[in-house]
Amino acid sequence: MSNSDDQLLSVLATLEECRGALRQARKDDTAQLVAMAILDLRMKLGHIGDAELRALCEQILLSNASDARSQGHRPLLRLIK
Repeated sequence: MSNSDDQLLSVLATLEECRGALRQARKDDTAQLVAMAILDLRMKLGHIGDAELRALCEQILLSNASDARSQGHRPLLRLIK
């Protein structure tokens, strides 16, 4: 792991702490923004591209939709492209 990756992991840990503090302070919208930054950073560290993330989200949504249909519920989320 490079020095740059080590620095990013340190930033990631700090962001996780910030997100926790924001949740405790009931600043949910701001905590969600920090969560997006965490996701972006994790994707970069893991070399995960947008297409891979989109494919994962689609699979999760399909799974959730089929579970909801089997229980007689409408899906809560829909992926909009």
